[in-house]
Amino acid sequence: MDVTIGSALVTGGASGLGRATARRLVERGVPTVIVDLPSSAGAQVARELGGKTWFAPADVTDPDAVAAAVAAADELAPLRTLVHCAGRGGALRVVDKEGRPGSLELYESVVRVNLIGTFNVLSQAAARMAAHEAVDGERGVCVLTASVAAWEGQIGQLPYASAKAGIVGLTLVAARDLASRQIRVCTIAPGTFDTPILARLPETVKESLAQAVPHPRRLGRPDEFARLALAIVDNPMLNGETIRLDGAIRMPPR
Repeated sequence: MDVTIGSALVTGGASGLGRATARRLVERGVPTVIVDLPSSAGAQVARELGGKTWFAPADVTDPDAVAAAVAAADELAPLRTLVHCAGRGGALRVVDKEGRPGSLELYESVVRVNLIGTFNVLSQAAARMAAHEAVDGERGVCVLTASVAAWEGQIGQLPYASAKAGIVGLTLVAARDLASRQIRVCTIAPGTFDTPILARLPETVKESLAQAVPHPRRLGRPDEFARLALAIVDNPMLNGETIRLDGAIRMPPR
């Protein structure tokens, strides 16, 4: 699909993978709405990117806020592209160091943002896309974000790995479901990327993570995620697939 024929919605667009994707879209001349938390730097990022870029503050688990963001994008031009990057982590063990059961509250919170939030954004964006006329046999493309943790979650990643595995599981089903509406769904599963989350780690830890990648032996760059997201949008035969973007890494238990 020609990404320039409509508008785009990018969640988690205030930083990291989402910001890099929003930048690529703006460079292509696509009217783009950045969605991120009200406390984020979303408004500043929208100003910095320039072009037809707007910020819509929203928690991805909030149906009303997401609906407003989707409507804002659709007002710029028919919504055709979704790249959903918003998510969060949260360390949790099945049994903690004191021998107590892991926090159900934390587990639910991380799963809610990463998995329930994904469905909320996907369903609302797809509903809006489905209302538009098809162009060259397509109404829209939705790109979701999982993680290599969906297959090789490390100790402490229980809720995160569970949620990301859920996104992998819904990808093909959603693509089949939306096929009759001429909307494609794919997912990118990044490995270790140089994002603000990793920026908080000591340089020695970041270097250790980089050395664990077979090739190229470094952390992934957010722009590499953005380039793949746009390649998925551009290629009409990519549908129902989860693509690992990880330099051939396979995560160890710890």
